[in-house]
Amino acid sequence: MMQSVHQSMQQAVTDRIFSGAQLLVVRKKQTVWRQAYGVTDCYSGTPVTLNTLFDLASLTKPLATALGIMVLVQENKLGLEQQLWDVLPAFQGKATGTASISQLLYHTAGLTDYRPYYLTLKDLPAEERRSALKNLLTSEPLISVPGTTVRYSDIGFMILEWVVEQTAGIGLDSFVKDVVYDPLGVRDLFYVRHEISVPDKVFAATEQCPWRKKTLCGEVHDDNAWIMGGVAGHAGLFGTADAVSAVLGELLAGYCGDSGKTLFLPEIVSLFLRKAPAADRALGFDMPSPAGSSSGDGFTPDHTIGHLGFTGTSFWMDLEKQIYVILLTNRVHPTRENNRIREFRPVIHNLVMQELKDY
Repeated sequence: MMQSVHQSMQQAVTDRIFSGAQLLVVRKKQTVWRQAYGVTDCYSGTPVTLNTLFDLASLTKPLATALGIMVLVQENKLGLEQQLWDVLPAFQGKATGTASISQLLYHTAGLTDYRPYYLTLKDLPAEERRSALKNLLTSEPLISVPGTTVRYSDIGFMILEWVVEQTAGIGLDSFVKDVVYDPLGVRDLFYVRHEISVPDKVFAATEQCPWRKKTLCGEVHDDNAWIMGGVAGHAGLFGTADAVSAVLGELLAGYCGDSGKTLFLPEIVSLFLRKAPAADRALGFDMPSPAGSSSGDGFTPDHTIGHLGFTGTSFWMDLEKQIYVILLTNRVHPTRENNRIREFRPVIHNLVMQELKDY
């Protein structure tokens, strides 16, 4: 079982598509494949295990920020159609304030994709950076009318972190830990704040950073998240495939109406995981594009949610077939110029789905 998948993963390590990885496949609540590959970095030769933590990069968006918003909506503390300035008074009179929470989640709020805020913030004392970032976010211009254009935006999710903080009264990292990860018994899914030491954990290394002047390991790769102390709405989460699986399994159970699961109400899960009108997105989650998707050809197009992370991480979950595939790698180690994961992702997903036909 999964022999072709196993061989392909081993070959990817040999070919240096990534130095290390975890691959986990679940079908109808049964773990079909769960394996670690390669080494944590190209210097020490430390083997990746199932306990090795990977920088999840933009998987933070669905697995932290979107889940935080989901809980707040479920508790009637936040409305998806509320305009931003109703939640965050700092956006009063600002063009961005007219965008709704759902538009931020759908990436249709009209914001640009990225700004190198860290270049502005890095010279400020650490305790002043968060308020300075908020000033930058409220000053961010719209480049399209909210609701008219899909444009993937880190900035929208940086604002959503602020929404969670304002509504919940505590930071995003503490909130999702309290209301999602701890209730599920998930220990290996967390942010690494600068002031927190995790000496008992093993991390997969990421990039040799030119401005931090070291190989990053156990600190967030994303520069904007790092400059904010390690916690942001768009990046910053670390985890294992097992931890990601626990969260995806809970979402799938809610979607399927499993009465034994109570964390998320089925109607809330269905609302968030439903395909957006005229877009390959759900609320906080991606969906496969019509052609050339990293999920390959075997997932049900309108009933599959997922996300990619810049560091080489991904998950895809077919809600109809009740199958999900979690691939965590450190493809940016030692350099982000290694882009061969783009060709590898659809190949490995196609191999998985082909193997599952005989399962």
